[in-house]
Amino acid sequence: MQNFVELSNSIFHQSVLDYHKTDNVDTPVSNPYQQGSIEHFLYLKNWIDTVQWHLEDIIRDPQIDPVEALRIKRRIDKSNQDRTDLVELIDSYFWQKYSKITPSHNATINTESPAWAIDRLSILHLKIYHMQEQVMRTDTDNAHKEQCQKKLDVLNEQMTDLSTAIQQLLDAYQTGNKVMKVYKQMKMYNDPNLNPVLYGNK
Repeated sequence: MQNFVELSNSIFHQSVLDYHKTDNVDTPVSNPYQQGSIEHFLYLKNWIDTVQWHLEDIIRDPQIDPVEALRIKRRIDKSNQDRTDLVELIDSYFWQKYSKITPSHNATINTESPAWAIDRLSILHLKIYHMQEQVMRTDTDNAHKEQCQKKLDVLNEQMTDLSTAIQQLLDAYQTGNKVMKVYKQMKMYNDPNLNPVLYGNK
């Protein structure tokens, strides 16, 4: 039976491959998992990350039309908010899962919630996929490939270490050796009541 991190890695890998079948930021997501399931949320999380990765590439085109650049920037802003909302939803899953665990008297807290660590794991899948692309390019010299291969080796090591660390964290919650605390991001720039530029225009 897969542990949670193995499940996440499997789903993230699938999502990245599914996106690159078309490699188009406007391809609608076709989530293969049951609506409302944690698998569904993990797949959607990585899909959002993958689309945003490519939007970030597009907007850096020095020849891009300024109007189009602004449209994409607004799209990235919305994507960031969707990403944050989804991370907090995944943290709610963990909160419910471990809410009945009695912490030990010397239980500690962690610097980040499990879903934000899962967020980093999702991004790492994208880094590995695209660094592998660089290694496989046929229009570059050997120096470029060797440099990218070294980076890919580090990314793969980081994947192993991060996966291990996340599962250790989840195991610590399960045994009561860590206490789960979640603080919502409380982003202000998208809130019309908190961003002075927005509420100043009311």
